[in-house]
Amino acid sequence: MVDNNSKKFCYKCGNELFEEAEVCPKCGVRQPSLKKENRSKVGAALFAFFLGGLGIHKFYLGKSKVGIIYLVISLLTFGIGLVILWLVSFIEGIIYLSMSDDAFNLKYNN
Repeated sequence: MVDNNSKKFCYKCGNELFEEAEVCPKCGVRQPSLKKENRSKVGAALFAFFLGGLGIHKFYLGKSKVGIIYLVISLLTFGIGLVILWLVSFIEGIIYLSMSDDAFNLKYNN
């Protein structure tokens, strides 16, 4: 017998699912994971604006491999590489702020 507390609903079609379900059997949409992070889009944007050339915002968002790439490029090509990465990060910060809370949470907090 399954406890009613171990159920959830598909965020796409509303079908009732077991809490452990990764994919809805009715519509086939992958469900967000149960693990929730508490990352802020404002925090991500601030890191991107001020420390983005070093990739700190990528580490904050859980994208460590990309953060390491940013860091290595900025250290190896200190002048122009750092400026280019900072410009890219500034644009990413604007993108983070322009995302809806739901879109940001779905992408970075699941």
